[in-house]
Amino acid sequence: MAKATGLWLVGARGSVATTAITGLLALRANLVEPVGCVTARPELAHELFPGWTELVVGGHDIAHQPLAKRAEQLADAGVLPHRIVPAIADDLRAVSAEIRHGYHPAEAHEPAAAAIDRMAADIARFQHSHDLEQVVVVNVSSTEAPFPELPEHDDLAALDAALRDPARTVLPPSSVAAYAAVRAGCAYVEFTPSLGIRVPALRALAERSGLPYAGADGKTGETLLRTALAPMFTERALRVRSWAGTNLLGGGDGATLADAEQVRGKLASKGRGLAALLGEEVTAPLHIDNVPELGEQKTAWDHVSVEGFLGTQLTLQFTWNGYDSALAAPLILDLTRLVTAARRAGERGALGALGFFFKDPLGSTEHRLAEQARELADWIGGLHAEGAQG
Repeated sequence: MAKATGLWLVGARGSVATTAITGLLALRANLVEPVGCVTARPELAHELFPGWTELVVGGHDIAHQPLAKRAEQLADAGVLPHRIVPAIADDLRAVSAEIRHGYHPAEAHEPAAAAIDRMAADIARFQHSHDLEQVVVVNVSSTEAPFPELPEHDDLAALDAALRDPARTVLPPSSVAAYAAVRAGCAYVEFTPSLGIRVPALRALAERSGLPYAGADGKTGETLLRTALAPMFTERALRVRSWAGTNLLGGGDGATLADAEQVRGKLASKGRGLAALLGEEVTAPLHIDNVPELGEQKTAWDHVSVEGFLGTQLTLQFTWNGYDSALAAPLILDLTRLVTAARRAGERGALGALGFFFKDPLGSTEHRLAEQARELADWIGGLHAEGAQG
């Protein structure tokens, strides 16, 4: 019988992480069904997936609010059912005790190299104390501003030397977390549009270390619809002339993405996917606006202008409204199970077949949802435990 797997969340006290943790604990207690969990579909079941009771959670965060308190706030906001939080309160406190202090350069009192050592040691202790087979690190922290690719990012020795300089910010927090994950011998998932493991030296180190990784930028709402709808136009030889979108966000995401620098990475990730889907650049203005009164809700409105036969015009408009944390949380659990299975099967490097879950997939140029779903199913069907084949 395989040992349990660790799920180590970067940003472990945020809305997405708290929703994922609460959902996992509720699944363990048979309080809910796994609605929204792709890996719970019977046709995708696999013996290499860890069960809900085989996932142990810890994490890093620079916030200090107890998980139980954050879960209560999310229940008041409509994200979580009120009946669940009291039923798993003890388990939430146990997970909260496994969260260690993270890293952010604005509050750091140590060079990044020391933070990487400290965070890697936190993960290693967590794995040892729970006798875990492996740990999957998933970044669900706040979106960062785009970070310039400096020359030393290509050379690990030069990067290490630069990280020891306390006066320099050589890597953003997401990449510090990714480096700590790889240093601790863990697979890594970049669920945000932040730089994370996309630093060339870190990707190379992960591959040399036999570690799989996946990302980037979880596909949960508007982009999910785009990847389903855009192929319809191209398959019917219709010409999309423009595709405008407006996103209205509340909560922490809205506040974070109100910053002009931090929103650039998110907009770039969304834009790359649309151009790939349509096969050409189109007029595609996209706005993300902070609307605090929406709280944890997100609303997206899209207007699509299409040219049809003989120049006739077709217009499509759609609105998407939901709780983004509840859309993202089951994907966190899915990705943990899938990456665990990938490592058990001996896979390393970018897991392109997991592009189904991402706006800007690493290891794949495919953005069409139906094709991604087929690739994912085929990949799952081909997984075998390492050493099982002669």
